Amino acid sequence: MIINILLMVGTFAFMEGVAWFTHKYIMHGFLWNLHKSHHSERHGAFELNDFFGVFFAIVAIILIKIGFEELNYLFWIGLGITAYGLAYFIFHDVIVHRRVKIKFIASSDYLKKIIRAHKIHHKTTTKENGEAFGFLYIARKYRAAQAKAQSKKSQIF
Repeated sequence: MIINILLMVGTFAFMEGVAWFTHKYIMHGFLWNLHKSHHSERHGAFELNDFFGVFFAIVAIILIKIGFEELNYLFWIGLGITAYGLAYFIFHDVIVHRRVKIKFIASSDYLKKIIRAHKIHHKTTTKENGEAFGFLYIARKYRAAQAKAQSKKSQIF
């Protein structure tokens, strides 16, 4: 059971790399036509970019189903992908983009940094010149930017 849980946690961590790669080279690459809806004003509850989440959900469902039927490791990999998808949805869609209307104020440094990094990503509305492609991991460059912003803020008050 410990190996299965480690496989699930490892898959969760690995998915951040998959998400970064997919975001930088696929979403801001040859599938920009789907992703550009995320970089423009949304009209309605959904955007074309949501198909990426549907794709990963289908992959996870298939792995969970096969893994459950075969009683093998694919089940735990599917759960890791699902857990990452849930974390992504909560952080990205609920907290950062407020697609689900809840009252939430980011109080932790981590959440403030991830929100700031994603806002930096959205400064560019084209497929070129993008930066900050991660979702849950914050690159050192953006952690430093947040620290500078907090330092300036504390000097003002």
